[in-house]
This record gives sequence, C-alpha cells and structure tokens, in this order.
Amino acid sequence: MTSNNQILNVTVGESLREAGNRAVATMKAVARGEKVQPHFGVNFEQIGQMLAAFTPKRWELIAALRQAGPLTVAELARRLGRDYKNVHTDVNQLIEWMAVERGDDGRVYVPWSEIVVDMKLPERVVA
Repeated sequence: MTSNNQILNVTVGESLREAGNRAVATMKAVARGEKVQPHFGVNFEQIGQMLAAFTPKRWELIAALRQAGPLTVAELARRLGRDYKNVHTDVNQLIEWMAVERGDDGRVYVPWSEIVVDMKLPERVVA
C-alpha cells in the first residue's frame, strides 16, 4: 500500500527520452549518496493520450474513492450511479496508470494525497 501523503505526477509533453534522462540523473544522485525525493509519475507525450486515460468519468471515480476510502467496485458503481461493467473497466485502467490500487481485500482506493497534472509546452522555435 502506497503512503497516503504521496503525490502522483501526471506529465504531458515529456518524451520517453526525457523521462529516461530524469531517471538516470536520479540514479546517479542516489549512487553519490544524495537524498532524493521519491517521484511517482506517469508520462504522456501528447495531451490526447492523457485525456484518453484520465477521462472526466475517471476523474469523478478518483474523487469519489478519495472521499469515501476503499470500496468494492460494486459499491463504487452504486455510489456513482453508473453501470458496474463500465466502472470495473475504468478501475482497471486507472490501476494500470497507477492512480488507483486494489487492496488485499479486493477493495479499490486512491493511495495519493494529490494527483498533479503538468503539461510541458513545446520548445519555442526562434525564427
């Protein structure tokens, strides 16, 4: 179970190469004995990819889980007034994107105190 005071960083506009470079820099800092802040993140190269993963209905689901605490998928669907199958699909997608976790008891929950969405703008081309 992830600590409830952690932040999930959702970054848009960071290439796989940039994310890899950040990871390498962090590993080098750890090797030098430096203290580093844990970074839990999901990266998308384009905004459309992020919006496909984190739809408005999924943000509602995240908010409902964060407010209520751990719930079964059936109870979550009931609280949201949504079809069980659709909520089940959304929960599984959010688990893949690390926004939701499933406990040993089968209930799902949001392990984060915050989810921060950061959108990197493309570099400005100088004419």
